[in-house]
Formats: sequence, C-alpha cells, structure tokens
Amino acid sequence: MKAMPGRIRIIGGNLRNSRLNVPDLPGLRPTPERVRETLFNWLAPTIAGVRALDLCAGTGALGIEALSRGAAAVQFVEPERASAEALRGNLSRLKAEAADVAQMDAMQFLRGAPRPFGLAFLDPPFALGLWAPLARQMEQGGWLVEGAQIYVESPRGQALALPPNWMPYREGHAGDVSYALYRRSQIVPLS
Repeated sequence: MKAMPGRIRIIGGNLRNSRLNVPDLPGLRPTPERVRETLFNWLAPTIAGVRALDLCAGTGALGIEALSRGAAAVQFVEPERASAEALRGNLSRLKAEAADVAQMDAMQFLRGAPRPFGLAFLDPPFALGLWAPLARQMEQGGWLVEGAQIYVESPRGQALALPPNWMPYREGHAGDVSYALYRRSQIVPLS
C-alpha cells in the first residue's frame, strides 16, 4: 500500500475530529471540508437511520461523515485496491461497524441485486465522466427508495444528464467544483 500523504477530518457527529488517512493516488479528490459541512447541514433533518450508498467512495469521507451523523449503514464502493484498503483501515480504526466496502467498479456493483438506499453519494472521478450512466443504472436498477436524496459532485459548469425525476433541492459551488443535492420522485415530470 502507498504511503499516506495526508489526512482529512470528520467534521460532525460522534466521530467528529477523527482523521482519515488519505492515500497518494492520481485523481483522488476528497470532498473539501466546507462542502461536506454544507451538505450535511442540508441533510441534518433526514440523515438519522438512513441507509446510504457511497458510490466511487475514494477516501470514504462522505459515507463516514454520514455514519458519524447517524446513518444506519453505509455501503462503500471503490475499485482502487489502495483506496479500498485505506478505507477499510479507517473504518476499522474508527470502529464503524455499520459499513461494508465492496472493492469493485461502480457499474459492476450496480449490475448486482439492488438493495434500495435512502441516500446516495455520486462523486465519480471527474476524468471518467460517469455521472449519466451511473445515475441511470441507480434509477433503473432499483437502487433508490422513493424520496431518496442523491448528492452529486461535478466540475463547475458541466451539464449533467441525470434522470428527470431527480429534482434539484440545493446546490452550490466551491472553486472549480459544483455540488448539488437532488430528491428522487416516483413521478417523472412532463417535459
């Protein structure tokens, strides 16, 4: 496993101020602290007891923050061996037992038997452009409950082709990054 060049901090909940080891890997881009703080302020009324999916988990900071703030369980999906090992190590050290790490490609994971989630984090490596296919597979594959919330992080100014029943709820920008929270509706709006 590669050396751990950095650490990021969990900012709220029962794991507040815990540090996560971050491996030195190309393209690994942890969600900035102030963006996580904003997101979890948005999620505060609904996070307790939710089952969450951290797709393209990377450091796992979003999913671990969700666990820290009361999520019932988090499924992490991360294809890179070094990232998955670091994530497992962080979860073990933090005694986060309501978590599972699947070391596999996100699309491969979504082709499996669905286990519907109430919260999903969609923050794929920017260079791969996976937002539309992953969102479509989550929606069509039965991975989201009605009313699920979906967090999406992408390059600022990039138009995303997301399912029409994912209704924008909140959004913001930080530097070159756009982030938004969507709510899933069973009803597809008329165009």
